[in-house]
Amino acid sequence: MNRLLIALAMASFVQPIFAADPEVPFPAGYRGWHHVKSMVIDQGHPLFEAFGGIHHLYANPKAMAGYKAGKFPDGSVIVFDLLEAKTADNAVTEGARKVVGVMHKDAKKYAATGGWGFEGFGGGDKTSRVVRNNAASACFACHAPQKDHDYVFSRLRD
Repeated sequence: MNRLLIALAMASFVQPIFAADPEVPFPAGYRGWHHVKSMVIDQGHPLFEAFGGIHHLYANPKAMAGYKAGKFPDGSVIVFDLLEAKTADNAVTEGARKVVGVMHKDAKKYAATGGWGFEGFGGGDKTSRVVRNNAASACFACHAPQKDHDYVFSRLRD
């Protein structure tokens, strides 16, 4: 009986810690990960207002395995590094960082959003969370049509 009471007490203490921690961690060192691709969203694109600029996508080793397999394992992290696009002298160059978008795979923790946690860090500042509790509407709603590719838009290029 004492073991049961101890187990129940521990469960009531430990469970809220996990339930209260849905935050996606900032991906330290992501620029040293595999560069998946780059793209530019320019004026005229339907997502220009929200995502106009230069995008660089990075994947950690687990995400790289997911790109190759078509299904991403827990622990996969994909980073969408969005920078302003500056145009001068017929060249497009990177400007200031607008946001570091992160997809973090944890099937249990983020079950409501296809197993992915989503966060955006304004200006790349790890303390400036811009998505917070709005992942379902701000991110996952757009990713849902990509269900056949585990909710990921990008594809690995040669």
